[in-house]
Amino acid sequence: MVVVPSELPDFARTPERRAADLFADFVRRQAGGVPLPGRSTARRFSTLSELGQRDLSVARLAEGHLDAAAILHELGRHLPVAGERWGVWAARPPGPGVSATRTGRGWEISGVKPYCSGARSCTHALVTADADDGYRLFAVALDHPGAKPLEGTWPAIGMAGSDSLDMSFTDVRARAVGGVEEYLTRPGFQHGGIGVAACWLGGAHAVAAILYERAAAGRLNEHTAAHLGTIDMLLHTADGVLLRAGEEIDTDPLDKRREARTRSLRVRALIEKVCTEVMEHVGRATGAGPLCRDERHARAVADLTVYVRQHHAEANLAELGRLAAAGSAGESR
Repeated sequence: MVVVPSELPDFARTPERRAADLFADFVRRQAGGVPLPGRSTARRFSTLSELGQRDLSVARLAEGHLDAAAILHELGRHLPVAGERWGVWAARPPGPGVSATRTGRGWEISGVKPYCSGARSCTHALVTADADDGYRLFAVALDHPGAKPLEGTWPAIGMAGSDSLDMSFTDVRARAVGGVEEYLTRPGFQHGGIGVAACWLGGAHAVAAILYERAAAGRLNEHTAAHLGTIDMLLHTADGVLLRAGEEIDTDPLDKRREARTRSLRVRALIEKVCTEVMEHVGRATGAGPLCRDERHARAVADLTVYVRQHHAEANLAELGRLAAAGSAGESR
C-alpha cells in the first residue's frame, strides 16, 4: 500500500506546492522500495496506480522520479541518492528544442525544454537533447545557474500541481547517459510507458469513487446502477490487464521476444479508452453537481482529462494496427 502523510496539506495552498510536498514525502519514505521494471513489475504498477487514485499530479512527479531511477539503472548509472528528486524531461514538440555541445569540460546543454514536470521541485533531471552525433539523454543538476524555470508557461487547470513549466538551459553542464538514442531503444522505454498508463488508471478510479460512495450509502437508482456496473467492468478489466502486463515484463525484461512495443501500445490504448469512458459514464450518472460542488472530484476529472492526453490517440492506434497486421501476415506464412 502507498504510504501517505496522516494529514494532507491544506487545500488553500497552491496545487503545485501541495503536490511538491507530497512528492518529496514519497521520495523520502517510499521510492527506494519500489521495484525496478522486471522485478515485481506488477507491484510497481500498483504503486503508481494507487498514487494516481490519490492525486494525479503527485503520481506524475513520482512516476518521473521512478522512471529516472530505472533509466539510470538500465544505462549503467548510479541510482538517485537520498535528498535527490529526479524528473525525466523528454518532450520533443516541433521547434528548436535543446541542443548539446561538447566542450573542454564535457557536455553542456542549451535551449528551452517544454513540459518539465516538477520544474521547481526536482533537484535533478534526465533531459533529451540534439547533439552533433544524434539524439541523446543527459543528466543535469538543477542547481546550476543556467537552469531556470520559465514562470507563466504552465497556466493549466488540469494537472496544475504537476508544475510542468518550460525550462531554460544556458550552458548547463551535463553528463551523457547511454549512447545515441539508447534512451529510446532500450526495452525499458516501453515498460515505462505502461507505468504512465498505471497512473492514468488510478485517476480513473478516483473519478469513479463518487459512484462507489453513493452505492455504499444506498443512493443508487437503476440509471446510476447501470452506469456503475459499466464502470466496474471497465476498471476491473483494466486492472487485470495491468497486472498481466507486469507479469509478462518480469518473464522477459530485456524483450528478447520483441513484444514490448506491442504490449505497451495495447495497454496504453486500453487504459486511455477506459479512462475516457469512465469520465463519460460518471458525468452522465451524476450531472454537473459534483463538478461544481466537490473539489476533489472536479480536480480528479480535470487532471485526468489532461494527463490521459499523453496518449497519442489515433497515431498510436495506427501503429498498433500496423504491428497487428504484420504479426498476422507472419502467422499466415
